[in-house]
Amino acid sequence: MKRALATLVLALGLGVAQDARQTTLIYGGDWSDLITLDPQVSYEFSGGLITDNLYETLVRFEGTDLSTLKPGLAESWKVDRGANAWIITFNLRKGVKFSSGNELTAKDVVYTFERALALKGPGSFLFTDIAALGPGATKAVSDYVVQVSLPKTSSPGTFLSILTFNIGGIVDSAEVQKNAKGGDYGKEWLTDHSAGSGPFRLVRWDRGSQVLLEANPNARLKPKLQRIIMREIKEATVLRTALESGEIDIAEGLTPEAVRALSGNPRFKIVKADSLRLNYLGMNVKEGSPFANPKVREAVRWAINQDELVNGLVQGNGTKIQTIIPKGLLGYNPATPYKFDPARAKKLLAEAGYPGGLEFELLVSTGICGGGVPCADIAAKLQSDFAKAGLKANVKAIANAEVLRTYRAQNHQVVLVGWSPDFPDPDGNATPMADYNAKSLAWRNSWNNPTAAKLANQASLETEASKRAALYKLLTELVLREGPYAILYQPAVPIGMSAQVQGFVRSAIGTVRFENLSKSQP
Repeated sequence: MKRALATLVLALGLGVAQDARQTTLIYGGDWSDLITLDPQVSYEFSGGLITDNLYETLVRFEGTDLSTLKPGLAESWKVDRGANAWIITFNLRKGVKFSSGNELTAKDVVYTFERALALKGPGSFLFTDIAALGPGATKAVSDYVVQVSLPKTSSPGTFLSILTFNIGGIVDSAEVQKNAKGGDYGKEWLTDHSAGSGPFRLVRWDRGSQVLLEANPNARLKPKLQRIIMREIKEATVLRTALESGEIDIAEGLTPEAVRALSGNPRFKIVKADSLRLNYLGMNVKEGSPFANPKVREAVRWAINQDELVNGLVQGNGTKIQTIIPKGLLGYNPATPYKFDPARAKKLLAEAGYPGGLEFELLVSTGICGGGVPCADIAAKLQSDFAKAGLKANVKAIANAEVLRTYRAQNHQVVLVGWSPDFPDPDGNATPMADYNAKSLAWRNSWNNPTAAKLANQASLETEASKRAALYKLLTELVLREGPYAILYQPAVPIGMSAQVQGFVRSAIGTVRFENLSKSQP
């Protein structure tokens, strides 16, 4: 508890901190992928978790139900079939205020959507490529009515689901414009400031250390706690110690060993949250790369002892999967044809022109991977498996934010990373992983397959579930055999917390609504 008070002192000062512990929740985890807190630019797990509590969206999912859209800033909406387009009309709630005190109106929605298009951030393809939203397509009919026009070739249902992601977080246009520099739409300022109407506002981001959020006094959704501190802890042993000592209230990413040790202790609660995340290897198939040869990629898949990885190292905190759509979504394909066969992998390498084996760099994070296992441990396991097949992986471990920057610049050979869809629909994986022109995962790995892109597009627009599932079966089998990925497992998220913590719910998409959290008296 003394260490928890020290954390508060650092954030608040001694006088306030001594009385604040009961109304403050400290949430520990590996937040090292945090690059920005701008909702239209953030595209990382940690950024999404935090910005979801700083900004509100027009529509939202609640709790663990990822199938039923609920009202958010829009109290109602309707979809009409126009002559040449879909017309979606949103009726906004009246009297909603941003943390600045400014009222939220239709002009802020228009500004937010136009801002997302203009910034061309990592998630902009959700608007431009999937929803086909263009500049000028969002209009303010009145102060509290917004209309969005989408071409008939896009899916209005998919667009509504996309709006639940942080790219749809509505920003205070007056506040952002006031802090804009040149034509950056306030991008630099919003990196470490907030301008939302969510239950919390951003006080400070101490990079590599913590993010401090305080209750938004103007919030529509009133939080039960006064502040949330997101404490960055990359080391699994330190995370467990911090929870046991009372330094933190919630620990996300506990190792399987820590989960077992804490499970019988009445001071703690353990949650194994579902996820739609996939842990995978991405192989850069750019011209001149050995991984441009499909036989080399095939060799990598045969050289992974997936059963030992999932059942041994991950200790069951994950599901064995080899296809690109996670279990729990339409289109999930349970096929797992690749078994550990180093002899077959060696033969494929020889056929590809590498009879003496192949040496390459394996880029990994220094933090914790899905299932609560240090990424370095997974890399070591893969390195050992690969060696038996003539693949020499030189592991390079760097901070997760740097891994992502390198990956997004197409400067890797092989990278160990995780991916979770931005919205709970199979297209949240299919288009990024299959369509090169979406400028997401297929692009990062330099994989341009027109057939895969066409199948992803056809499936995204198909409205009949059975036909859509059939298209995804074709797509997942194609990517399984020809794609630049080796899917490792679909992790559960092991989370430990003080028995005092109440109201914790984590959706499979990775959101936690902080306004619902509270702490009982010790």
